[in-house]
Amino acid sequence: MREVIIYTDGACSGNPGPGGWGAVLLYGSHRKELSGFHPHTTNNRMEIQAAIEALRALKYPCKVKLYSDSAYLVNAFRQNWLRTWQRNGWVNSRKQPVENQDLWQELLEAARPHQVEWLKVQGHADVAENNRCDELARAAIAAGTQG
Repeated sequence: MREVIIYTDGACSGNPGPGGWGAVLLYGSHRKELSGFHPHTTNNRMEIQAAIEALRALKYPCKVKLYSDSAYLVNAFRQNWLRTWQRNGWVNSRKQPVENQDLWQELLEAARPHQVEWLKVQGHADVAENNRCDELARAAIAAGTQG
């Protein structure tokens, strides 16, 4: 099984507001950068969208190390929030509908063919690829709001 490293980040200008996401995929000597824009969204939605798009870009089932500075994204998997939400009919511990359920479901589908290890990195620290994802996300916002 191919081993891929993915870094993702989401950004929002205002929260909610115009948002962007960025991803860097690394496989051996190969590198792919992805980004996208949404005119009205939240930072959390862009964090999830970045992971969705990065995983969808993989052409084969892979063993993935996915790095994100979003505790919201990483903890949903590492602390089994998603499993609990699904078991409870997409209702959280406060008996409220889970926010971003649509994207969580898309992410689960995108991750299904892969073995994904969800890893937290410090945001805006000295992690070059995470910083690059932030640049891609912010550039997507700038390009999207100018057009």
